Amino acid sequence: MTGSGFTAQSTAAEVVGGIDLTGLRAVVTGAASGIGLETARALAGAGAEVTLAVRDTAAGERAAAGIASGGAGRVLVAPLDLADQRSVAAFAAAWHGPLHVLVNNAGVMMTPQTRTPEGWELQFATNHLGHFALATRLHPALAAAGRARVVSLSSVAHLRSPVHFDDVHFRDRPYDAGLAYAQSKTANVLFAVEAGRRWAADGVTVNAVHPGAVLGTNLSRHLTREALDAAASGGRTFKTPQQGAATVVYVATAPGLERVAGRYFEDCAEAHRHIPGTSGGVADHALDPDAAALLWRMSLDCLAADVRG
Repeated sequence: MTGSGFTAQSTAAEVVGGIDLTGLRAVVTGAASGIGLETARALAGAGAEVTLAVRDTAAGERAAAGIASGGAGRVLVAPLDLADQRSVAAFAAAWHGPLHVLVNNAGVMMTPQTRTPEGWELQFATNHLGHFALATRLHPALAAAGRARVVSLSSVAHLRSPVHFDDVHFRDRPYDAGLAYAQSKTANVLFAVEAGRRWAADGVTVNAVHPGAVLGTNLSRHLTREALDAAASGGRTFKTPQQGAATVVYVATAPGLERVAGRYFEDCAEAHRHIPGTSGGVADHALDPDAAALLWRMSLDCLAADVRG
């Protein structure tokens, strides 16, 4: 696979420039602000019909109006709370027709220990199980599109932890918000690996993306001021939301990626294998096909138990 020609400084608008998405339909979760908003803006600007799947529909309507004011394609708003399986089911049930692009963008980070009604740890429940349920419920619509793409937003934080299958929900080990977030981001990559394998025959490609470090989005709302100051002063390079959305939009639209699946991208390129002691890249534990298959089975079991309950 050749280089994209884009860099860490590229914006979503630059990445989608010259690409015509007229006639395609996209869903972007968490698209009322931040990276999700800029992803939706870029896709709609290229002609796609974009549905903003959001918890706060009032904020979503304001975002949609802002996107539409720029002369973009049709922008819709629909309620979706990924921590509520009833909401996920309702969203999927209301969808009719093909779906060409699904961007699993929404997420929570570093939350205080919180459990969903099912007893699931909130970060794993929202970042992975919610999106897993959404994507699998929408799979028929994705398959109907002929050539569809799913983009799963992960994070460099995945390097910190594999998925701990023996205690995913921190029932026996002390809760650690950072490790909980990290394993949920590993799960986002493992989902891409297994879904990419399972859905290839349907023409559906699934890949994971690290958008880069973007401060000032709702994702960082649970971080303390001290943590934010430390991050800003630690020499890390931060992106604007427009730059953060670039890799997402690249994987969702680049003509050269029609048949690429189960990969992890950063800075508008496929990531290299992470070498311990260095920064960036993708960890071996996030691309492990056995772990990906196990996560898929575990996720189905969680959702089945919820239905039975």
